[in-house]
Amino acid sequence: MAGMETAIIGMAAAVALGSSALAAAWAETRIGVAAVGAMAEKEELFGKGLILTVIPETIVIFGLVVAILIIGMAG
Repeated sequence: MAGMETAIIGMAAAVALGSSALAAAWAETRIGVAAVGAMAEKEELFGKGLILTVIPETIVIFGLVVAILIIGMAG
């Protein structure tokens, strides 16, 4: 029975990390398109566009923390 519990815990951690990575990728595509469009009109918006493009990566970090917590609680 311990093998089945380990598999379920692993799948839960994978879902936490995978879903957060997909959400960040989706957000980055939307923000990236808007940032490139804004920079095409005003080049001085490069810094703001860069910062807004990097922000969704925190979603993946949160997903990684949740996955680590899931695995840690199992032990």
